[in-house]
Amino acid sequence: MTHTLAQRIAGLMQKQKKPSRQQVYTLLVQIGRKDGDGLPKDATGAALMCFASGVDEAEAVRETVAILKQADTAPLDVTGYGTLAEREAQGHDIDPDERALMQRALDENAVIVAQMTPFFGDESPA
Repeated sequence: MTHTLAQRIAGLMQKQKKPSRQQVYTLLVQIGRKDGDGLPKDATGAALMCFASGVDEAEAVRETVAILKQADTAPLDVTGYGTLAEREAQGHDIDPDERALMQRALDENAVIVAQMTPFFGDESPA
């Protein structure tokens, strides 16, 4: 049985493809105010729940902060809550919609902002 060169190369590439080491991390990012940030006029900042892919949590944080800066926001603090498996081990209840967003972040190697909660006045971030 003879194979074309393209078929042989495709076969070799399939054999050499390593499994992805990417995981999805849940991050809570607090942002301050910045011109053009899109927050409500009276808001003093916001908390963003994000799902970010990375080979480790540090990479996920770096990518998230970089993306948020490109989006004209002012990231102030990031709290990591771990991977899906780590959150499940801690007893977190993770609904199907949240799981779907996590899978999307993994599939697209992306940062997904799942929720935005603006802060007003003297509200202290949670």
